[in-house]
Amino acid sequence: MKDLSPPPGCPAHGGAFPLYGPEFTENPAAVYARLRAAEGPLAPVELFPGVTATLALGYQAALDVLRTTETFTKDARRWKGLADGRVPPDSPAVPMMAFRPNCFFADGERHERLRGAVTDSLDRIDPNALRGQVERVADRLIDTFAGHGEADLVAAYARPLPLLIFNELFGCPSHLGDRLVVGMAAMFDGTDPEWANQEVADVLLQLVALKRADPGSDVTSWLMAHQAALDDEEMLHQLVVLMGAGTEPELNLICNSLRLLLTDDRFAGDLAGGSLPVEDALDEVLWTDPPVANFAVHFPVRDVELAGRRLPEGEPVVISFAAANNDPSLAGGSRTGNRAHLAWSAGPHACPAQGHARLIATVAVERLLDRLPDLELDVKPEELVWRPGPFHRALTALPVRFPPTTMTTPHLASRAPTPVVPVPAAPVPAVPVPAVPGSVLPGSADAPGGLTWNPTAAPTDSTPAVPTSTARPAGSTRTDRWPRWSSLVAWWRGR
Repeated sequence: MKDLSPPPGCPAHGGAFPLYGPEFTENPAAVYARLRAAEGPLAPVELFPGVTATLALGYQAALDVLRTTETFTKDARRWKGLADGRVPPDSPAVPMMAFRPNCFFADGERHERLRGAVTDSLDRIDPNALRGQVERVADRLIDTFAGHGEADLVAAYARPLPLLIFNELFGCPSHLGDRLVVGMAAMFDGTDPEWANQEVADVLLQLVALKRADPGSDVTSWLMAHQAALDDEEMLHQLVVLMGAGTEPELNLICNSLRLLLTDDRFAGDLAGGSLPVEDALDEVLWTDPPVANFAVHFPVRDVELAGRRLPEGEPVVISFAAANNDPSLAGGSRTGNRAHLAWSAGPHACPAQGHARLIATVAVERLLDRLPDLELDVKPEELVWRPGPFHRALTALPVRFPPTTMTTPHLASRAPTPVVPVPAAPVPAVPVPAVPGSVLPGSADAPGGLTWNPTAAPTDSTPAVPTSTARPAGSTRTDRWPRWSSLVAWWRGR
């Protein structure tokens, strides 16, 4: 039986394979296959220099860790490497893996309390209203580059879209939202970790203070008003996990799905015929190329044996969603419509917003392909460049070309300057929504962005798109790596 703890003073860290550098970035699937062949379902890896962990490559091994909470805890205060100084506090791993007082790092009753506040608040988001908002944001972004005949879909579309949506969902002002997305991206990339951690904390503390003083019809305010009675520190760290899980992974899910649709003949061939197999493409991406490739860090509460390995107490076990989903033991059946993948994790810490995330990605991809049906990749697939980092699967850019069009969507041309609440095409039964103490009631024009995420009368799927602003001429396609989105958000809101 192999011991995965690194030998003292060993410069190779016990033969742990580094999940950083070009080899892993360019072809992680080949690395997973090599590790599986050499080590089996559990393999020693190095996440960043000096940060060792066990990577769960096997589907069953991953489930055993995710579901056995009495043996594998999420409480990162048990992380021995950080406690004994083997992992320095300025390591790129710390912002992503160190303990925070939120539901992600909690177990048992504390997890139930914090998770309950999250799920109850997310349940107040009406999916029909969310769908309509994604469509409107998508249309406005597409209009900025539709006349150019080319675009980078990462910078011009997939990165700003989740930001704009989450700014509305969480009542986050634009001057905080653009700082937040840059800080979150730096966390996932592992670049300048101390700055990234501090930047995200500063932004979210400002948002918490803002909502304490002036609550609204948004997820942040609903979290505050929940019976769990979250204090400011808990609010800050709940928002870290919600924003982190909602912006970077959503960007990657949209981009990875578009890449598949544009490069895989099984999907790309259907686009020319007018068929948009977006749901199938999303399922394929969630199985084979999930936006969060490796995460869900757990810590054994004692030395434990799993799949023929000894896992030392307090040494991190990282779930490879990408590798587990592609475990050869699962091969053989069709994956179309099969959602038994681990892209959303599993067990008590499974993603509470997977329905919202899937809806946003589906609508974003469908809207783009509907508006620009002749979209083509502007480079060879093998020329696409991936961002480094052990945790995510993220493109640096997705350049495309298409026949230029100056036509905006029909409903955009007649949009009123002020957002209004959708009105159903036919009367539907009212759905009572508890008032948030001291907040603006859902449906109020004073809600953030003038939108409602849980209207008292839920719109139907046939609800027509609602005007929000007048159409504007397309601007130039952005090419800088980290565009400042404040001006984009202000423009979106008509300021």
